[in-house]
Amino acid sequence: MISDIGWWDHQLRHIEDWKAWMTLRDILKPGTIEFNDCPKGVTGGKENGRCITKLENMGFRVGQGLIERFTKDTARFKDELDIMKFICKDFWTTVFKKQIDNLRTNHQGIYVLQDNKFRLLTQMSAGKQYLEHASKYLAFTCGLIRGGLSNLGIKSIVTAEVSSMPACKFQVMIQKL
Repeated sequence: MISDIGWWDHQLRHIEDWKAWMTLRDILKPGTIEFNDCPKGVTGGKENGRCITKLENMGFRVGQGLIERFTKDTARFKDELDIMKFICKDFWTTVFKKQIDNLRTNHQGIYVLQDNKFRLLTQMSAGKQYLEHASKYLAFTCGLIRGGLSNLGIKSIVTAEVSSMPACKFQVMIQKL
């Protein structure tokens, strides 16, 4: 009986993760995101960092749930590079409706995923005035990648960089155990 309750709790958590992702996907459009936990007018400092961390943690949980669902019927991955290819092709296509445009690696645990037309930045790309706000839109996605990799047994640090919108690069540094 206890295991049945645990299973239901587990399933409900994944449903909540999926609902959270779908909601975020709908509201994370330029001009509509609100950081309710942050004081109005905060653009830097500790409060803004807390908001970005919260978004990244939400992405982590959703990434864990999504990768579990997406890989339940796939064969085991051969190696780290195989996992990264899965993230760039299948995972990215399912979440963002397109593949990553470029995957690079130094074969020493650092991968760079480049998306030349990142969906969450496309409507903001008209000018450079939004460049400073791009990190808010990328924090969730960094968590999404990190959570997915975590459930595939890879501990990582994921950072994002935007030099010209809507292109962005995600750097994944694999943490060797």
